[in-house]
Amino acid sequence: MRLDKFLAHTGFGTRREVKMLIKSKAIQVNGVTVKDSSMHVNEHDDRVSVYGEVVEYKQFVYLMLNKPAGVVSATEDTRDKTVIDLLDDDVRHFEPYPVGRLDKDTVGLLLLTNDGALTHRLLSPNKDVPKVYFAKVQGIVNESDVEAFKNGITLDDGYHTKPGILHILTSGPISEIELTITEGKFHQVKRMFEGVGKKVVYLKRLSMGTLKLDHSLAEGAYRELTGEELEQLQQKNDLA
Repeated sequence: MRLDKFLAHTGFGTRREVKMLIKSKAIQVNGVTVKDSSMHVNEHDDRVSVYGEVVEYKQFVYLMLNKPAGVVSATEDTRDKTVIDLLDDDVRHFEPYPVGRLDKDTVGLLLLTNDGALTHRLLSPNKDVPKVYFAKVQGIVNESDVEAFKNGITLDDGYHTKPGILHILTSGPISEIELTITEGKFHQVKRMFEGVGKKVVYLKRLSMGTLKLDHSLAEGAYRELTGEELEQLQQKNDLA
């Protein structure tokens, strides 16, 4: 890989900015001061340093975001703030994107990455990756709803969903529930409850596959996945 590309990928600015660093003799490769930004380095074996600080190369980034309401799950939007707008420059240069999407007013767990293979596995319909949601629902949720979700719900467009596992936490004028589904249709949770005559007034995603929301993350905050979280997500036969 070209040195300027290597440094651009690791957050040290544009190729032009890298050339300025080289001009100021700030960059060394294996202890030798670099004079040419087009030189090639082995991103795994060569020791690259900037102002004496060793640069660690990463190809992918994996971020857990506690998505707040009012922010859209997109990389860019002409009207609304996006989840990418919540990120600092030191991770933005990886060009991460949301894995799947949460509605604008839905909060909770959202994974952002630039790892296409992992994204495909998590979103592939035939993988049946479970997603768990907490919701507040206007209307009394009862056992007949549990049974209806178990059999799948016919949505307003005629699509019949895969079975959902509905747990009632409290039942009343505003019921609280947890729902596990394995699909991600547009507004699916809200439309499933509309299918049984009820309205979701608050929705939060708690988990996706093996990845669970870190409740110490404030809404709008994010962190990189731990090694254990990433390893579990990458286990091809253990997404549940």
